[in-house]
Amino acid sequence: MKTVREIMTEGPVVLGPEATAVDAARAMRDVNIGSVLVVDGDELVGIVTDRDIVLRVIAENVAPGSAMLSSISTPADVVAAPDDLVGDVVRLMRDSAVRRVPVVEGGTPVGVVSLGDLAIEQDHGSVLADISAAAPDRL
Repeated sequence: MKTVREIMTEGPVVLGPEATAVDAARAMRDVNIGSVLVVDGDELVGIVTDRDIVLRVIAENVAPGSAMLSSISTPADVVAAPDDLVGDVVRLMRDSAVRRVPVVEGGTPVGVVSLGDLAIEQDHGSVLADISAAAPDRL
């Protein structure tokens, strides 16, 4: 069976806890991703998704330019290691009901495994795999 290292998306986008929802949204837009990892120094402390920005900032009528990631991020309680088996990460994602799992090595984020990564790896012909592998749309 493959390891997480073989399927993860390397080089995750990271921002500090003092960055804002606007900073995160712009980073997501610029790199065409749906999440950024929040780090304090080199240590992973949380994750912020596009959904987090909608639910915790926009829906709550919080000014995006002042909403710090430290206050809107989900704690990094669910993580994987590069040498974990893919099957173990699938179970972790299912059990934790998450769509993305940060991959850390020595506390430092080195990648992310998403549902799209798993779809491409495990079911090349699925609709999710096709969508995940497609070139990004541009506005």
